[in-house]
Amino acid sequence: MTTFTVINFTLLAILTVTALVIARLRALYEAAMLTALSSLVTASLFVLMDAVDVAFTEAAVGVGISTVLLLGVLALTRSREAVTPRRRHLPAIAVTALTGGLLVYAAQDLPAFGSADSPVQRHPVTEVYLHQSQEEIGVPNTVTAVLASYRALDTFGELVVVFAAGTAVLLLLGPLTHGKPRQNLDLMEYKVLRVVSSLLMPFVLVFALYVLFHGDFGPGGGFQAGVIFATGFVLHGLVFGLDKSQRVLPPAALGSLVPLGLGLFVGLGVVTMLLGGSFLDYGTLLPAGGPAAQHLGILIVEAAIGITVAAVMTSIFFAFAGRRPTR
Repeated sequence: MTTFTVINFTLLAILTVTALVIARLRALYEAAMLTALSSLVTASLFVLMDAVDVAFTEAAVGVGISTVLLLGVLALTRSREAVTPRRRHLPAIAVTALTGGLLVYAAQDLPAFGSADSPVQRHPVTEVYLHQSQEEIGVPNTVTAVLASYRALDTFGELVVVFAAGTAVLLLLGPLTHGKPRQNLDLMEYKVLRVVSSLLMPFVLVFALYVLFHGDFGPGGGFQAGVIFATGFVLHGLVFGLDKSQRVLPPAALGSLVPLGLGLFVGLGVVTMLLGGSFLDYGTLLPAGGPAAQHLGILIVEAAIGITVAAVMTSIFFAFAGRRPTR
């Protein structure tokens, strides 16, 4: 058994044990932190499978923003799950066992892990993505070429989902308002924490810009950059208070940024159609077309994604942090 296989099985075992412990826990804060651990382990598995872009997103969203939002929700509610009589649901257990057995049986027909002869490797579109994209798109990172150019319409759909989900959450929580710091979240007396956070904030935002503009050459892009941008403002809000964060980023300006990225994405598609191409046909953006036009289109798309993702994540945090506990 190789070292790679041992690491894979070890991470899988940790992930399985973590999931079982989360299912048994009544303490919700501990469950939230273990959920972050499961996301971190999942990101590590993605790295081992060479899916670095997916690992980047899982680490930023699952370990970072999602954990903060879960803790923000728990601050408004109780910290322990209500105790209810435990009952055995035999039909549910039987269905779960049957489904698991079918999945295990069907997995026997899957190709070997990493096999070069698997159907996905032999499909003609794989040849196009891996080889022709370097000439047609001119982007070293094939993942960016696929998501932001070849399948830009799919990426547009994903951005619509993010926008719709964020809008739904904000409608449920109410409009963004200027918040006042709560006593139980006041961290102003921790001077070391304040100084370190102040020093980290510029680096977080610069790193977000690096991830955004470096997505053509390595792991990164608009989704990851948007989450990192939001993480910077979340950190500022947690340490310095919601009111001070909203002075830097007022709710009115933040609310206008939520649809801005989506509008920029749609506007790019409309412009390409007006120039005689199809929707999101970047080749029409420049007279010479080619990789230069593809680079321009991808840059606009990634910036649009980053704006909407950052605005949605930050808005949701501000909405939760501005509410008062119901208990």
